[in-house]
Amino acid sequence: MTPVGNDVDRYSAKTRDWVDEAIRKVSADANRSADTHLLAYPLPTEWGIDLYLKDESTHPTGSLKHRLARSLFLYALCNGWIEEGTTVIEASSGSTAVSEAYFANQIGLPFVAVMPATTSPEKIELIEFHGGRCHLVDDAATVYDVSRSLAAETGGHFMDQFTYAERATDWRGNNNIAESVFEQMSQERHPIPEWIVVGAGTGGTSATMGRYVRYRRHHSKICVVDPENSAFFEGWRTHDPAYAEACSSRIEGIGRPRVEASFMPNIVDRMIKIPDAASVAAMRELHRRTGHKAGGSTGTNLWGALRLVAEMRAAGRSGSVVTLLCDGGERYAHSYYSDEWLARRELDLTAYEATLTHFHDTGEWR
Repeated sequence: MTPVGNDVDRYSAKTRDWVDEAIRKVSADANRSADTHLLAYPLPTEWGIDLYLKDESTHPTGSLKHRLARSLFLYALCNGWIEEGTTVIEASSGSTAVSEAYFANQIGLPFVAVMPATTSPEKIELIEFHGGRCHLVDDAATVYDVSRSLAAETGGHFMDQFTYAERATDWRGNNNIAESVFEQMSQERHPIPEWIVVGAGTGGTSATMGRYVRYRRHHSKICVVDPENSAFFEGWRTHDPAYAEACSSRIEGIGRPRVEASFMPNIVDRMIKIPDAASVAAMRELHRRTGHKAGGSTGTNLWGALRLVAEMRAAGRSGSVVTLLCDGGERYAHSYYSDEWLARRELDLTAYEATLTHFHDTGEWR
Protein backbone atom coordinates (compact mmCIF):
# COMPACT_ATOMS: atom_id res chain seq x y z
CA MET A 1 0.00 0.00 0.00
CA THR A 2 1.38 3.40 -1.02
CA PRO A 3 1.64 5.81 1.94
CA VAL A 4 -0.64 8.83 1.67
CA GLY A 5 1.25 11.81 0.24
CA ASN A 6 3.88 9.78 -1.60
CA ASP A 7 1.90 9.56 -4.84
CA VAL A 8 0.25 12.69 -6.27
CA ASP A 9 -1.43 12.60 -9.68
CA ARG A 10 -2.33 16.02 -11.11
CA TYR A 11 -3.07 14.92 -14.66
CA SER A 12 -6.25 16.44 -16.08
CA ALA A 13 -7.55 15.15 -19.40
CA LYS A 14 -9.77 18.25 -19.68
CA THR A 15 -6.82 20.60 -19.22
CA ARG A 16 -4.62 18.65 -21.62
CA ASP A 17 -7.36 18.61 -24.27
CA TRP A 18 -7.79 22.39 -23.92
CA VAL A 19 -4.03 22.97 -24.24
CA ASP A 20 -3.86 20.65 -27.27
CA GLU A 21 -6.59 22.63 -29.01
CA ALA A 22 -5.02 25.98 -28.06
CA ILE A 23 -1.64 24.91 -29.49
CA ARG A 24 -3.37 23.72 -32.67
CA LYS A 25 -5.07 27.11 -33.11
CA VAL A 26 -1.90 29.12 -32.49
CA SER A 27 0.17 26.86 -34.78
CA ALA A 28 -2.49 26.98 -37.49
CA ASP A 29 -2.05 30.75 -37.67
CA ALA A 30 1.45 30.22 -39.06
CA ASN A 31 0.14 27.82 -41.69
CA ARG A 32 -2.49 30.32 -42.82
CA SER A 33 -0.01 33.18 -43.07
CA ALA A 34 2.20 33.31 -46.14
CA ASP A 35 5.75 34.46 -45.45
CA THR A 36 6.30 38.20 -45.40
CA HIS A 37 7.77 39.94 -48.43
CA LEU A 38 11.38 41.04 -48.88
CA LEU A 39 11.24 44.46 -50.53
CA ALA A 40 14.09 45.90 -52.60
CA TYR A 41 14.83 49.52 -51.73
CA PRO A 42 15.55 51.69 -54.81
CA LEU A 43 19.29 52.35 -55.11
CA PRO A 44 21.29 52.86 -58.32
CA THR A 45 22.34 49.48 -59.73
CA GLU A 46 25.83 50.78 -60.54
CA TRP A 47 26.54 51.32 -56.84
CA GLY A 48 26.85 47.56 -56.54
CA ILE A 49 25.03 47.58 -53.21
CA ASP A 50 21.50 46.31 -52.63
CA LEU A 51 19.25 47.18 -49.71
CA TYR A 52 16.23 45.11 -48.66
CA LEU A 53 13.46 45.56 -46.13
CA LYS A 54 11.67 42.52 -44.69
CA ASP A 55 8.05 43.75 -44.64
CA GLU A 56 6.64 42.49 -41.35
CA SER A 57 3.59 44.75 -41.63
CA THR A 58 1.83 42.06 -43.70
CA HIS A 59 1.29 39.75 -40.70
CA PRO A 60 -2.36 39.35 -39.59
CA THR A 61 -1.79 41.83 -36.75
CA GLY A 62 0.34 44.16 -38.86
CA SER A 63 3.78 44.02 -37.28
CA LEU A 64 6.98 42.13 -36.57
CA LYS A 65 5.60 41.40 -33.09
CA HIS A 66 3.15 38.88 -34.54
CA ARG A 67 6.00 36.35 -34.77
CA LEU A 68 7.03 37.06 -31.17
CA ALA A 69 3.49 36.82 -29.80
CA ARG A 70 2.93 33.46 -31.49
CA SER A 71 6.20 32.13 -30.06
CA LEU A 72 5.42 33.46 -26.58
CA PHE A 73 1.98 31.83 -26.54
CA LEU A 74 3.38 28.48 -27.68
CA TYR A 75 6.16 28.75 -25.09
CA ALA A 76 3.72 29.53 -22.28
CA LEU A 77 1.27 26.80 -23.34
CA CYS A 78 4.00 24.16 -23.58
CA ASN A 79 5.42 25.21 -20.19
CA GLY A 80 2.02 24.85 -18.53
CA TRP A 81 1.86 28.53 -17.59
CA ILE A 82 -1.48 29.28 -19.22
CA GLU A 83 -4.56 27.11 -19.38
CA GLU A 84 -8.29 27.54 -19.80
CA GLY A 85 -9.48 30.73 -18.07
CA THR A 86 -6.00 32.20 -17.43
CA THR A 87 -5.83 35.98 -17.75
CA VAL A 88 -2.82 36.85 -19.91
CA ILE A 89 -1.02 40.09 -19.03
CA GLU A 90 1.74 41.82 -20.97
CA ALA A 91 3.91 44.90 -20.55
CA SER A 92 4.13 46.53 -23.97
CA SER A 93 4.56 49.76 -25.88
CA GLY A 94 1.74 48.64 -28.16
CA SER A 95 2.51 46.31 -31.05
CA THR A 96 3.26 43.20 -28.99
CA ALA A 97 0.05 43.81 -27.08
CA VAL A 98 -1.92 44.03 -30.33
CA SER A 99 -0.55 40.67 -31.44
CA GLU A 100 -0.98 39.00 -28.03
CA ALA A 101 -4.57 40.27 -27.82
CA TYR A 102 -5.18 38.57 -31.18
CA PHE A 103 -3.80 35.21 -30.02
CA ALA A 104 -5.55 35.42 -26.64
CA ASN A 105 -8.80 35.99 -28.49
CA GLN A 106 -8.07 33.03 -30.77
CA ILE A 107 -7.91 30.67 -27.78
CA GLY A 108 -10.59 32.36 -25.67
CA LEU A 109 -8.49 33.96 -22.93
CA PRO A 110 -8.87 37.41 -21.35
CA PHE A 111 -5.96 39.75 -22.10
CA VAL A 112 -4.70 42.90 -20.37
CA ALA A 113 -2.03 45.17 -21.87
CA VAL A 114 -0.03 47.34 -19.48
CA MET A 115 1.27 50.24 -21.57
CA PRO A 116 2.62 53.78 -21.28
CA ALA A 117 -0.09 56.43 -21.46
CA THR A 118 1.74 57.85 -24.49
CA THR A 119 0.92 54.78 -26.62
CA SER A 120 -0.73 55.80 -29.89
CA PRO A 121 -4.55 55.77 -29.86
CA GLU A 122 -4.49 53.65 -33.02
CA LYS A 123 -2.70 50.83 -31.15
CA ILE A 124 -5.11 51.06 -28.22
CA GLU A 125 -8.03 50.73 -30.62
CA LEU A 126 -6.45 47.64 -32.22
CA ILE A 127 -5.92 45.96 -28.83
CA GLU A 128 -9.53 46.59 -27.91
CA PHE A 129 -10.69 45.41 -31.35
CA HIS A 130 -9.08 42.03 -30.62
CA GLY A 131 -10.85 41.84 -27.25
CA GLY A 132 -8.03 43.08 -25.04
CA ARG A 133 -8.17 45.61 -22.22
CA CYS A 134 -5.64 48.43 -21.85
CA HIS A 135 -4.17 49.45 -18.48
CA LEU A 136 -2.26 52.70 -19.04
CA VAL A 137 0.52 53.96 -16.74
CA ASP A 138 2.10 57.42 -16.61
CA ASP A 139 5.64 56.15 -15.98
CA ALA A 140 6.84 53.69 -18.66
CA ALA A 141 9.37 52.21 -16.23
CA THR A 142 6.55 50.86 -14.04
CA VAL A 143 4.99 48.57 -16.66
CA TYR A 144 6.89 45.53 -15.34
CA ASP A 145 5.84 45.90 -11.69
CA VAL A 146 2.26 46.79 -12.58
CA SER A 147 2.04 43.73 -14.83
CA ARG A 148 3.32 41.46 -12.04
CA SER A 149 0.83 42.97 -9.60
CA LEU A 150 -2.08 42.46 -11.97
CA ALA A 151 -1.03 38.85 -12.56
CA ALA A 152 -0.92 38.25 -8.81
CA GLU A 153 -4.30 39.91 -8.26
CA THR A 154 -6.06 37.99 -11.04
CA GLY A 155 -4.23 34.68 -10.72
CA GLY A 156 -3.16 35.29 -14.28
CA HIS A 157 0.10 34.94 -16.18
CA PHE A 158 2.53 37.78 -16.94
CA MET A 159 3.85 36.85 -20.39
CA ASP A 160 6.98 39.04 -19.93
CA GLN A 161 8.20 39.44 -23.49
CA PHE A 162 11.30 41.28 -22.27
CA THR A 163 12.58 38.21 -20.46
CA TYR A 164 11.34 35.42 -22.71
CA ALA A 165 11.65 36.81 -26.25
CA GLU A 166 15.08 35.27 -26.85
CA ARG A 167 14.03 31.93 -25.31
CA ALA A 168 10.65 31.47 -26.96
CA THR A 169 11.92 31.75 -30.55
CA ASP A 170 13.67 28.78 -32.15
CA TRP A 171 16.79 30.53 -33.46
CA ARG A 172 18.04 27.46 -35.36
CA GLY A 173 15.22 27.70 -37.87
CA ASN A 174 11.59 26.53 -37.85
CA ASN A 175 10.66 29.44 -40.13
CA ASN A 176 12.02 32.13 -37.85
CA ILE A 177 12.68 35.55 -39.35
CA ALA A 178 16.40 34.90 -39.94
CA GLU A 179 15.82 31.65 -41.83
CA SER A 180 13.15 33.40 -43.90
CA VAL A 181 15.49 36.28 -44.82
CA PHE A 182 18.29 33.99 -45.99
CA GLU A 183 15.93 31.81 -48.04
CA GLN A 184 14.49 34.89 -49.75
CA MET A 185 17.97 36.29 -50.39
CA SER A 186 19.22 33.09 -52.02
CA GLN A 187 18.53 34.23 -55.61
CA GLU A 188 19.81 37.80 -55.20
CA ARG A 189 23.12 38.97 -56.66
CA HIS A 190 24.60 39.33 -53.14
CA PRO A 191 22.77 36.54 -51.27
CA ILE A 192 24.70 36.77 -47.98
CA PRO A 193 24.15 40.24 -46.48
CA GLU A 194 27.18 42.11 -45.25
CA TRP A 195 24.98 43.74 -42.61
CA ILE A 196 21.67 42.91 -40.96
CA VAL A 197 20.24 45.98 -39.23
CA VAL A 198 17.62 45.71 -36.48
CA GLY A 199 16.39 47.73 -33.54
CA ALA A 200 16.03 46.49 -29.98
CA GLY A 201 12.77 46.45 -28.04
CA THR A 202 13.06 43.16 -26.21
CA GLY A 203 16.34 42.27 -27.91
CA GLY A 204 14.77 39.09 -29.27
CA THR A 205 15.17 39.89 -32.97
CA SER A 206 18.87 40.68 -32.72
CA ALA A 207 19.32 37.49 -30.65
CA THR A 208 17.59 35.39 -33.31
CA MET A 209 19.53 37.00 -36.17
CA GLY A 210 22.89 36.85 -34.39
CA ARG A 211 22.54 33.24 -33.29
CA TYR A 212 21.28 32.10 -36.68
CA VAL A 213 24.14 33.61 -38.70
CA ARG A 214 26.66 31.95 -36.38
CA TYR A 215 24.82 28.62 -36.45
CA ARG A 216 24.74 28.67 -40.28
CA ARG A 217 28.33 30.00 -40.44
CA HIS A 218 27.34 33.04 -42.46
CA HIS A 219 29.64 36.05 -42.26
CA SER A 220 26.87 38.64 -41.97
CA LYS A 221 27.36 41.21 -39.25
CA ILE A 222 24.62 42.34 -36.86
CA CYS A 223 24.09 46.06 -36.34
CA VAL A 224 21.60 47.17 -33.67
CA VAL A 225 20.26 50.70 -34.02
CA ASP A 226 18.97 52.42 -30.89
CA PRO A 227 16.86 55.59 -30.47
CA GLU A 228 17.31 58.42 -27.99
CA ASN A 229 16.55 57.74 -24.32
CA SER A 230 17.22 54.02 -24.66
CA ALA A 231 19.56 52.05 -22.42
CA PHE A 232 20.72 49.44 -24.92
CA PHE A 233 23.44 51.47 -26.66
CA GLU A 234 25.14 52.79 -23.55
CA GLY A 235 24.77 49.47 -21.74
CA TRP A 236 26.41 47.70 -24.69
CA ARG A 237 29.15 50.34 -25.11
CA THR A 238 30.14 50.19 -21.44
CA HIS A 239 29.48 46.45 -20.92
CA ASP A 240 26.98 47.40 -18.20
CA PRO A 241 23.83 45.22 -18.23
CA ALA A 242 22.41 47.25 -15.32
CA TYR A 243 22.56 50.57 -17.18
CA ALA A 244 19.28 52.51 -17.11
CA GLU A 245 17.87 55.73 -18.56
CA ALA A 246 15.62 58.15 -16.72
CA CYS A 247 13.41 58.87 -19.76
CA SER A 248 11.55 56.59 -22.15
CA SER A 249 11.92 56.25 -25.91
CA ARG A 250 9.74 58.29 -28.27
CA ILE A 251 10.13 55.65 -30.98
CA GLU A 252 7.42 53.11 -30.23
CA GLY A 253 8.40 49.45 -30.33
CA ILE A 254 12.13 49.92 -29.72
CA GLY A 255 14.29 51.50 -27.06
CA ARG A 256 13.89 50.69 -23.37
CA PRO A 257 14.75 52.53 -20.12
CA ARG A 258 16.76 49.46 -19.04
CA VAL A 259 18.78 46.74 -20.77
CA GLU A 260 16.29 43.90 -21.11
CA ALA A 261 17.09 40.29 -20.25
CA SER A 262 16.50 39.10 -23.83
CA PHE A 263 19.20 41.39 -25.23
CA MET A 264 22.28 39.28 -26.06
CA PRO A 265 25.18 41.77 -26.28
CA ASN A 266 27.92 39.33 -27.27
CA ILE A 267 26.36 38.55 -30.66
CA VAL A 268 25.96 42.21 -31.64
CA ASP A 269 28.81 43.44 -33.88
CA ARG A 270 27.98 47.13 -33.94
CA MET A 271 25.53 49.59 -32.44
CA ILE A 272 24.53 53.03 -33.73
CA LYS A 273 22.62 55.65 -31.74
CA ILE A 274 20.00 57.29 -33.97
CA PRO A 275 18.41 60.70 -33.22
CA ASP A 276 14.61 60.50 -33.08
CA ALA A 277 14.23 63.21 -35.72
CA ALA A 278 16.45 61.14 -38.05
CA SER A 279 14.19 58.11 -37.51
CA VAL A 280 11.09 60.10 -38.44
CA ALA A 281 12.81 61.67 -41.45
CA ALA A 282 13.87 58.24 -42.74
CA MET A 283 10.40 56.81 -42.14
CA ARG A 284 8.88 59.57 -44.26
CA GLU A 285 11.62 59.17 -46.89
CA LEU A 286 10.65 55.50 -47.22
CA HIS A 287 7.09 56.53 -48.03
CA ARG A 288 8.22 59.09 -50.61
CA ARG A 289 10.53 56.67 -52.41
CA THR A 290 8.62 53.38 -52.17
CA GLY A 291 5.00 54.23 -51.34
CA HIS A 292 5.21 52.17 -48.15
CA LYS A 293 4.10 53.86 -44.94
CA ALA A 294 5.83 52.53 -41.86
CA GLY A 295 6.37 53.43 -38.22
CA GLY A 296 9.21 55.17 -36.44
CA SER A 297 11.16 52.01 -35.63
CA THR A 298 11.39 51.29 -39.36
CA GLY A 299 12.81 54.77 -39.79
CA THR A 300 15.46 54.00 -37.17
CA ASN A 301 16.36 50.83 -39.06
CA LEU A 302 16.44 52.56 -42.42
CA TRP A 303 18.64 55.44 -41.23
CA GLY A 304 21.21 52.97 -39.92
CA ALA A 305 21.01 50.80 -43.04
CA LEU A 306 21.50 53.75 -45.42
CA ARG A 307 24.48 54.93 -43.40
CA LEU A 308 26.07 51.48 -43.75
CA VAL A 309 25.37 51.48 -47.49
CA ALA A 310 27.19 54.82 -47.74
CA GLU A 311 30.15 53.41 -45.79
CA MET A 312 30.34 50.39 -48.10
CA ARG A 313 30.21 52.64 -51.15
CA ALA A 314 32.93 54.92 -49.76
CA ALA A 315 35.13 51.85 -49.16
CA GLY A 316 34.52 50.55 -52.68
CA ARG A 317 32.73 47.40 -51.45
CA SER A 318 29.78 45.73 -53.13
CA GLY A 319 27.25 43.62 -51.25
CA SER A 320 23.87 43.76 -49.60
CA VAL A 321 22.22 45.09 -46.46
CA VAL A 322 18.97 43.78 -44.94
CA THR A 323 16.74 45.54 -42.44
CA LEU A 324 13.13 45.35 -41.29
CA LEU A 325 9.92 47.20 -42.05
CA CYS A 326 8.48 46.61 -38.59
CA ASP A 327 4.89 47.81 -38.87
CA GLY A 328 2.57 49.94 -40.96
CA GLY A 329 2.32 53.71 -40.71
CA GLU A 330 -1.45 53.78 -40.22
CA ARG A 331 -0.80 53.29 -36.49
CA TYR A 332 1.02 56.62 -36.33
CA ALA A 333 -1.24 59.01 -38.24
CA HIS A 334 -1.59 61.21 -35.15
CA SER A 335 2.08 61.09 -34.18
CA TYR A 336 5.01 60.58 -36.57
CA TYR A 337 2.98 61.61 -39.63
CA SER A 338 1.59 64.70 -37.90
CA ASP A 339 3.64 67.89 -38.29
CA GLU A 340 1.81 69.36 -35.28
CA TRP A 341 2.84 66.40 -33.11
CA LEU A 342 6.47 66.80 -34.18
CA ALA A 343 6.41 70.53 -33.49
CA ARG A 344 5.06 70.01 -29.96
CA ARG A 345 8.00 67.70 -29.28
CA GLU A 346 10.51 70.03 -30.97
CA LEU A 347 11.53 67.40 -33.52
CA ASP A 348 13.04 69.29 -36.47
CA LEU A 349 13.60 67.01 -39.47
CA THR A 350 15.30 69.59 -41.73
CA ALA A 351 18.96 68.60 -41.29
CA TYR A 352 18.17 64.88 -41.48
CA GLU A 353 16.07 65.29 -44.62
CA ALA A 354 19.05 67.10 -46.20
CA THR A 355 21.33 64.17 -45.29
CA LEU A 356 18.93 61.72 -46.94
CA THR A 357 18.57 63.84 -50.08
CA HIS A 358 22.35 64.16 -50.41
CA PHE A 359 22.78 60.41 -49.91
CA HIS A 360 20.26 59.50 -52.61
CA ASP A 361 21.81 62.01 -55.01
CA THR A 362 25.46 61.09 -54.44
CA GLY A 363 25.76 57.95 -52.31
CA GLU A 364 27.66 60.01 -49.74
CA TRP A 365 26.77 60.42 -46.06
CA ARG A 366 27.12 63.77 -44.38
